Amino acid sequence: QVHVVESGGGLVQPGGSLRLSCAVSGRTSSAYAMGWFRQAPGKERELTAAIDWSGDETYFDDSVKGRFTISRDDAKNTMYLQMNSLKPEDTAVYYCNADESYRAVVAGPLSFGSWGRGTQVTVSS
Repeated sequence: QVHVVESGGGLVQPGGSLRLSCAVSGRTSSAYAMGWFRQAPGKERELTAAIDWSGDETYFDDSVKGRFTISRDDAKNTMYLQMNSLKPEDTAVYYCNADESYRAVVAGPLSFGSWGRGTQVTVSS
């Protein structure tokens, strides 16, 4: 079983930047695809970005394309989400997760039965 711990959230003004981190432990993380998900107040959890095991293939929701980048450092068992040009609509709790299958990650949050605590991102002036 893979365990994840998200960190790096906070309060930022519109137009600002944050970098989220996802520490992965448990089974060998380098063989896993990983994804970032977010859940805004009153809304369902949704896939925001994903990266395959090699780092060669990535996915971004249309709402964050050109503003967010995803990366991984397998030596540190950590995945990152660099968020630039943040908007108030990016306000949400951000979660990460991992699976052997990239297809399962991009299929969305229903692929996962357990989650970490997430990290709150608030974009407000």
